[in-house]
Amino acid sequence: MFRGFHDYWQTRKPVVDAAFTKTLCGLLEGITLTDDTLLRDSLKSGKMIRGGLTCMINEALGGILDAAVPRAISIEMIQAATLIHDDFIDGHTSRRGRPSTWTIEGARRAVLVGDVIFAFAIKMMSDLGKEDGALVSHAIAQVSRGALHEGLDPLAFAREIESGRVDKRLYEKIIYLKTAILFGTACLLGAIAAKADLKLQEVFYRYGLRIGEAYQIADDLQEVKAHFAKGTINPDQMAALTPLFLQFTNAMRPFAITLLRGEVAHLDGEGLGFFRDVQELMEEEIESRLRLAMYEVEENLRDNSYTELLRQAPRDIIEMFNVRERISDFSGTDNS
Repeated sequence: MFRGFHDYWQTRKPVVDAAFTKTLCGLLEGITLTDDTLLRDSLKSGKMIRGGLTCMINEALGGILDAAVPRAISIEMIQAATLIHDDFIDGHTSRRGRPSTWTIEGARRAVLVGDVIFAFAIKMMSDLGKEDGALVSHAIAQVSRGALHEGLDPLAFAREIESGRVDKRLYEKIIYLKTAILFGTACLLGAIAAKADLKLQEVFYRYGLRIGEAYQIADDLQEVKAHFAKGTINPDQMAALTPLFLQFTNAMRPFAITLLRGEVAHLDGEGLGFFRDVQELMEEEIESRLRLAMYEVEENLRDNSYTELLRQAPRDIIEMFNVRERISDFSGTDNS
């Protein structure tokens, strides 16, 4: 039927794109921007993987595509708003080969544009149904909570580690809140669009969570590999990666504190060894999460024409991410 998730999504995405363009007209009506074309293009230029999952699961469970499209759009709007906020907070000046919104509109207006998108997504889903509105509201709140766990000052983080106040499961919390919950919500909305029973809704929520966790670990793995290849890391960069190091290898704790304090920036000997070991452990963890996602399908869904696609999709999505990263490295652009 379909060769994989990418093949499936190529056939459905034009329908979602057309609806997204129409929805953007309502979203941006009455808002004066320095460059509204840039914002429109930025919002529509992503791969829309989360929205693709919404549509795929809806159809796999016997739903019609029209029921999934507005839900897919709302998920992608939430993702777009988080990226607008993240770019400003992290100081990223480009996104998908275009200037970040805050560099054109200014920090204040960029944050407000993100807020408007969040509110629009909630209103859109609340009009569709009480359950849909509650789900996207919860997802936005959880994603925002996840952001609060990141960006700690390196010296303050070092002191937290030394005092024993850092939760060893901090990385799990971050990837759940930052990424997994939006993937899970995307899948859950697909099941709801198909009017699936509560058991299947829970199955596909877990399915999405596992894919989202694998996706975020794969994203972080690229950062670890980049620093390993360069042999350098600064304290701010280390602060972003420390939660995953503490989860995957507690033996790195003293060295992590040294890096957070800026006492050493070059990775050699023991430091490179830690980075190499963590890469291997992260790759194993990605594989574990993908297997868990596929297990949900195999254990809980009777075979139909979409079953193999559902099994294959988690691995396809990680491969799509890895291809994107290779292109990004080659071209020097950020295609997130």
